[in-house]
Amino acid sequence: MKDAKRTAESFVPDGTGGAIGGRLYKTGDLANYLKDGNVEFIGRKDAQVKVRGYRIELGEIEAALEQQESVKQSIVLVKESQHGERRLVAYVVAEPPGPAEEKADGEWRDRFVAGLQDSLRSALPEYMIPSAFVLLDELPVTPNGKTDRKSLLQIDEAGADSEREVVAPRNQTEELLAMIWADVLHLEHLGIHDNFFDLGGHSLLATQVMSRARQAFNVEIPLRQFFQTPTISGLARCIEERMLRGARAELPAIKNAARDQSLPLSFAQQRLWFLWQLEPGSAFYNVPISLRLKGRLNVDALERSINEIVRRHEAVRTSFPAEKGTPVQRIAPELRIELTRLDLGELPEPDREAKAKLVADEQTQRPFDLEAGPLIRAGLLKINQQEHIVLLTMHHIISDGWSVAVLFNEMAILYRAFCDGKPSPLPELKLQYADFANWQRDWLQGEVLGEQLSYWKRQLSGMPGMLELPTDYRRPEVQGFQGARQSFTLSASVRQSLKALCQREEVTLFMVLLATFKALLYRYTNQDDIVVGSPIANRKWLEVEPLIGFFANILVLRTNLSNNPTFRELLCRVRQVTLEAYTHQDLPFEQLVSELQPGRDLSGHTPLFQVSFALQNAPMRSHELPELTVSPMQVNTQTAKFDLWLSMAETATGINAILEYNTDLFKDVSITRMIGHFQTLIQGIIADSDQAISNLPLLTDSELQQVLQRARHRIG
Repeated sequence: MKDAKRTAESFVPDGTGGAIGGRLYKTGDLANYLKDGNVEFIGRKDAQVKVRGYRIELGEIEAALEQQESVKQSIVLVKESQHGERRLVAYVVAEPPGPAEEKADGEWRDRFVAGLQDSLRSALPEYMIPSAFVLLDELPVTPNGKTDRKSLLQIDEAGADSEREVVAPRNQTEELLAMIWADVLHLEHLGIHDNFFDLGGHSLLATQVMSRARQAFNVEIPLRQFFQTPTISGLARCIEERMLRGARAELPAIKNAARDQSLPLSFAQQRLWFLWQLEPGSAFYNVPISLRLKGRLNVDALERSINEIVRRHEAVRTSFPAEKGTPVQRIAPELRIELTRLDLGELPEPDREAKAKLVADEQTQRPFDLEAGPLIRAGLLKINQQEHIVLLTMHHIISDGWSVAVLFNEMAILYRAFCDGKPSPLPELKLQYADFANWQRDWLQGEVLGEQLSYWKRQLSGMPGMLELPTDYRRPEVQGFQGARQSFTLSASVRQSLKALCQREEVTLFMVLLATFKALLYRYTNQDDIVVGSPIANRKWLEVEPLIGFFANILVLRTNLSNNPTFRELLCRVRQVTLEAYTHQDLPFEQLVSELQPGRDLSGHTPLFQVSFALQNAPMRSHELPELTVSPMQVNTQTAKFDLWLSMAETATGINAILEYNTDLFKDVSITRMIGHFQTLIQGIIADSDQAISNLPLLTDSELQQVLQRARHRIG
């Protein structure tokens, strides 16, 4: 083939002590040397793939499939959609179940695939379960007798999902909804009776479906309705009924605001601006982003990608000066961000990581000037030729969690294009954050504001002043925000059990975890009126999904835990409160605080709630960067916005969690104990969700042992 590069990669110098100048051929086989001298073959290197950030051995899935008596042969491949989403597809030759007509029956196919999924879940983590199963009479082969994988992929591209029995849309409404679901879930050939949440949907994706449905049908459907009927057929019936009643969409379209006028801040931005005026030297609302890059980095392409994002998004070019005492948005027509570079390669290798952490912490703690700007900075630390750390910091007034996902996704797409010498493939944005802020000010008033306020006043009437958590230190006279974090992980098997509970009770993972956290707070405080704050993306408008900006809102979730409910009963209460809050999510938290005017002194606590919970599920896509592996790097802000904040996210290992706490109130050891209690509660809920919450186990194994030892000592 006369390909010198590939020859050098395949034929490598013999380092085993063989002939001088000898070469070894890299076959791509993976094996283990056994103690008895034998070699155990475990698979092929080229069969290892990366899907949604997880490294997966395809042969391991195939082996699990072929352990089933009903499977004769199987091949698992990766399909990449036009959106860049990669998913696993299993091609299966099944043993005939009996008469040929039974195998052709759609119900048999559904039962067969469901059985395969259940069997795989007992042997493999969730991320290794194929998204689609294609049943074949035989696997196609090439002329030399090997499996023809290209032909299989062509079958898949024609519609792997069509191989399972589905009910096709029966009318125009169902057809349009099927297109919306396919776009949001990145799936093809959906059936009208498929459950949205069984297909991988969650509340954030449900919001995207509703925003697209609103635009397509000009009908407002409450998010609560979607949770009650999470199928295309059910949602279509609801839309048609509301169209007959003339229930048109209540939300006016967001339009471009004229740039020859003073542009107002959004309600959320205005609150942060006033807080900054009180403490301009604070870095409390800095949003740090750190990425570790291993491999060959194209620094120019990286810097160009960052500045293209700055060009695309006005929010990143915005500062907030005051005009006659009122803050306004001032958008710079142009802004170039310099990628500050620091080479740590001259330091001794053991000192480089410590120095990198110091630099990252310094960048995180350095305040921004909201009136002068810019409100973004970027740095690059060089550890060695093959390892770098990217440090990005933005102020919260121009960004939120969803914005970080937008930034990551765009950076990956742009970096890949610029490395290839191509222009930006991203379409120009139709709207900018300033358009949303101007629209919000015009829309959220009068009847709209009154209806939202009416719900929240009723829901929060008579709520307790604060959650009386047992603290290690007396609450200081002046509120402090010094904080620390502790992390922990719920295993993949625990996550699987929790998702099974979600399906049985028709709730989301967010609701289960929030209910567990509230049960923990109930046990700690003995209060049966528990209020927890929770951030929400607030991107229910299709037009704002691709924007960087501060859209996030905070929902105040109040739950009644009186009469010692079972966990299932508590879960039902949490579900109801959460869905009602979703329906009334448009009222900015700042407006709610202003209207309710809760009592607050310098000493004590944030208004309305002191404890927060979040399940992070912003749409962060997995991107392969040329010659690079990318991993996030944890940055410790050493601050705490609340007394306690539990933040959780699904990962390859299960569910990762971070508990942030105010160190003016809690010792590290108390938080460690609290985490252990939370994990014990989870296990108790999985074992029996019909237990009363006061009877659920709380003490860890080590604490139980201590109790038993003390009891024996007293008896002795």
